[in-house]
Amino acid sequence: MAEFDEQQQKLVLKIVFYGPALSGKTTNLMQLHTLLAPERMGELMVLETRDDRTLFFDMLPIGFRSRSGLDLRLKLYTVPGQVQHDSTRKAVLSRADGVVFVADSQQSQQHNNASTFENLDQNLQKVGIDIEQVPLAIQFNKRDLDNIIGEATLQERWQATPWPPVIMASAIRGEGVLETFQLLLERLYSQIAPQYRLAERFLIDKATFVALLSRADMEVGHAGL
Repeated sequence: MAEFDEQQQKLVLKIVFYGPALSGKTTNLMQLHTLLAPERMGELMVLETRDDRTLFFDMLPIGFRSRSGLDLRLKLYTVPGQVQHDSTRKAVLSRADGVVFVADSQQSQQHNNASTFENLDQNLQKVGIDIEQVPLAIQFNKRDLDNIIGEATLQERWQATPWPPVIMASAIRGEGVLETFQLLLERLYSQIAPQYRLAERFLIDKATFVALLSRADMEVGHAGL
């Protein structure tokens, strides 16, 4: 869970991008590294095997210091999608403050999406986190491909869950990536703000929280359109 250092006024939050193999988790992080222009951004660390699949995890640190003195930092992680690396998935999920589930929109990948979401639920339970309590955003990636599930079908399918709306994305084109991240930030703020009194003590409301952490580099953003 969140790490708060009272003396240094530093709050560190952990967000994990979870999903089946090759669904686009690393591509999301790479696009965020390109699109975002927060006050602070560290280097994007990408650990890949020869077949371009994440073996351990990728990590991108971002953050800002508020005028009230709070040093707020986010660490964005991915997990490996392959079943044989499930112990690594669980380790990365430990102490997560928020989760982005990156699903594959292709018709042929719906079973993989379902089994991986079930695996997410199981692994969250194993590290002491309730999937219905943790801030969670659902993204359906690869909307640029053929033979994909229709958006209306997906929205209806997820309507009865705690997590609508689901975000449609083409991470390779940078579409839907920022919107997914912003949705997660909104839900994350609602979860942590009362505990750390972000509004009362540090004068950080939800709009400010989301804006400062998801501020886009407009030059890069326009160039990608």
